[in-house]
Amino acid sequence: MRVLYGIQGTGNGHLSRAQELIPALRRYARVDVLISGNQSQLDTDLEFDYKMSGLTFVQGKKGSISWSGTLKNFHFKDFYRSVRSLPVESYDLIISDFEPVSAWAARLRGIPSVELSHQAAVIHPSAPKPDRLSVLGKFVLNNYCPSSSKFGLHFDSYAPSIFTPIIRRSIRQLSSVDGTFNLVYLPSYGDEQILHFLKQFECEWHVFSRHTSALRRQGNVVFHPIDQKVFVSHLEQCGGVLCGAGFELPSEAIYLEKKLMVIPLAGQYEQYCNAQALKNMGIEVMENLDLIHYRTMYKWLNSEFRCKVNYPENTDLIAQEVLNVREGIREIEEVKFSVVY
Repeated sequence: MRVLYGIQGTGNGHLSRAQELIPALRRYARVDVLISGNQSQLDTDLEFDYKMSGLTFVQGKKGSISWSGTLKNFHFKDFYRSVRSLPVESYDLIISDFEPVSAWAARLRGIPSVELSHQAAVIHPSAPKPDRLSVLGKFVLNNYCPSSSKFGLHFDSYAPSIFTPIIRRSIRQLSSVDGTFNLVYLPSYGDEQILHFLKQFECEWHVFSRHTSALRRQGNVVFHPIDQKVFVSHLEQCGGVLCGAGFELPSEAIYLEKKLMVIPLAGQYEQYCNAQALKNMGIEVMENLDLIHYRTMYKWLNSEFRCKVNYPENTDLIAQEVLNVREGIREIEEVKFSVVY
């Protein structure tokens, strides 16, 4: 079987998941790799057969998506040209981790496709939803990556088609330590806003920032440039994690039994859904870095709560389940053939 695996390049989660899944898929099929978007800070050994501009969601510095930056980077003609030129007819199955070029190319040519993503789980009727409804957010999640079948990943298995998180081997190999400092990863905030908030609290913070090019300390706040090895080492040794309400980092923090607080990206429905799921698990959620939330942060710093879950190694199982979709389609086609003739 020949498979094309499409990776959404916005953020680090899709790429880190692909690094675990693609070797598993290659035990059963020949797999080519496509990536679109360019907002990931993660180094990878993966070789890409196709690189597309796609649609990149650009994060600002005030805790929200920069829609002006997003629209500036999106060129519809290039996107359409990529969709039309991608040779999906050469593949038996398209797997898309919320990657639109491969998904739409498969849809337009009638090629079997699977969406395997966190977003597919978020939009599932059984997954937790916030009180606030976002018509636009739901529309994007339902239509951004069209597919024949959907499998999701979430903080819990809310339905048979939803798997628990894929935890990277580099994280599973850690010996988690309950350290005295807190790790911070909030890429949608600028360094000055982060510093203004964190310096109010008498503890040590280590902030990994996409806006920082060199290590520097300002009082009780240490700013680090993005470096995966250093980041993973700090994740192993920290006492708590303050981060956005994404999926991969909160999942890893929960797996390592770290104290966790999340801040959802303003206006992003997916992260509001994540925040609700985490809140249901007893994890603290803060709206933003406004000092009006001083008491919420103070309470979290003095809390001993750790969410304890079981996230088993599931990469090979997921690979087999996804590839079985194509086998199911083939069986249906064979039945149709025998009936006609």
